Amino acid sequence: MLYHLLTSLSDEYTFLNVFSYLTFRTGVSLFTAFIISFLFVPKIIFMLKAKQKKGQPIREDGPESHILTKQGTPTMGGFLILLGLSSGTLLWADLSNQYIWACLLVTTGFGFIGFLDDYAKVTRSSSAGISGRIKLLLEILISLAAVLIIMDAAGPDKSEMLALPFVKNFMLDLGWFMIPFGIFVLVGASNSVNLTDGLDGLAIMPVIIAAGTFAIIAYVVGNTVYSGYLNLTYVQGTGELAVFLAAIIGAGLGFLWFNAPPAMIFMGDTGSLSLGAALGAVSVITKHEIVLAIVGGLFVLETVSVIVQVVSFKLTGKRVFRMAPIHHHYEKKGWAEPTIVIRFWIIAVLLALLGLATLKLR
Repeated sequence: MLYHLLTSLSDEYTFLNVFSYLTFRTGVSLFTAFIISFLFVPKIIFMLKAKQKKGQPIREDGPESHILTKQGTPTMGGFLILLGLSSGTLLWADLSNQYIWACLLVTTGFGFIGFLDDYAKVTRSSSAGISGRIKLLLEILISLAAVLIIMDAAGPDKSEMLALPFVKNFMLDLGWFMIPFGIFVLVGASNSVNLTDGLDGLAIMPVIIAAGTFAIIAYVVGNTVYSGYLNLTYVQGTGELAVFLAAIIGAGLGFLWFNAPPAMIFMGDTGSLSLGAALGAVSVITKHEIVLAIVGGLFVLETVSVIVQVVSFKLTGKRVFRMAPIHHHYEKKGWAEPTIVIRFWIIAVLLALLGLATLKLR
């Protein structure tokens, strides 16, 4: 909103021309989201503690230490992340860009689903939230609406195309299969981040790293010069997503200040579902869905560990890991929580660098 107001006044006040620069608005969006998230978290923690007497319910089958260290910690902190990133985006992004609205639809929609799940857990004092089938159905419906908006904005020449990393000047035409594929990416990314959110700061930092990586990708893909130089498929308008992704980074950093071990608040499904879906939406828009699996490889690893554990137990009656997702496996082995979190962060950084390398290695 401020972007449109200030640029409309730039003819009269030339110094306002700075707000027409995408890079400047990206930076301002990050700081705006950070300040809003950082300032409001303490107040929300106080309010949630008053409302949630017992805090987030702890899994009975989880690590024993969680009962002592995490009992009473309030959840739904993802609301603050949503507030920060929505404010940063709405204030500084070009709101005539359809991709921005698609991302906001996905983020707030999945955030609402997460809120319903968190609310059910808190009110029932149980780690089980709303029905898995209902949650999945709502996720699919929101993803379907978002994918259709994205395909309409991309135009007929690119809406059904899939870019492949390490391959230049080639696009795979998925046809109408692009719709279920896009839905799978959004739902899969959302739930992968949700599975990763099991330790203090474990999920939010890899999300910040992935958002920063895709801010670069979105900017490059949306720039005719850079995309041409790197042999990437140019997608008009994707550069504006850098403002949205910067808002995720800023809001995430503001939240991490209070989520760092020992956490004063958890993001809950309100945050994890929405942030994962946001990353999925950006990957679909930029035609870098496969690269998301590389950049977000940590989330993929967490998801695969759960799948392997379930399949192995059903087929053989034996567990591959001491506990799934895999971060709990290392807890059971005696690793300290900060050790697991920081080492997983390091993995996230390395995977992000690998994802960026795909821009040039083709």
